[in-house]
Amino acid sequence: MASIRKEIQTSASPEKAWAALRDVGALHTRLVPGFVVDTRLEPGERIVTFGNGMVIREPIIDINDQLRRVAWSAIGGPLTHYNGSAQILVDANNRTRVVWIADFLPNDVAEQINLMMEQGIAVMKATLDRLADQ
Repeated sequence: MASIRKEIQTSASPEKAWAALRDVGALHTRLVPGFVVDTRLEPGERIVTFGNGMVIREPIIDINDQLRRVAWSAIGGPLTHYNGSAQILVDANNRTRVVWIADFLPNDVAEQINLMMEQGIAVMKATLDRLADQ
């Protein structure tokens, strides 16, 4: 199984970053606008439309306020298995970090998933950094 981990530091407070991350139905407006162009909530899951046109059904596994962590799965596209999580952390210098991890099959889509995660995390950083000014 392939595993990819991305991490950013943001100037947003942990509270503001968590509020954006935990709003699982607003990826396209609060967290990764443009990378995701639409998010529609259905019972227990979200339907995500990416900027490249791909549409994926993502069952929401957990929204953990204590850990500031969201976990989800994905159904559709080239994947036979996908488990993702994103978590807001505070480092020793009181800076806000976001860690996004994806574990998936088949391994041969790792380059495609890595590219999408690179794009997504860059948009996430820019979006969260703007929250620091609000």
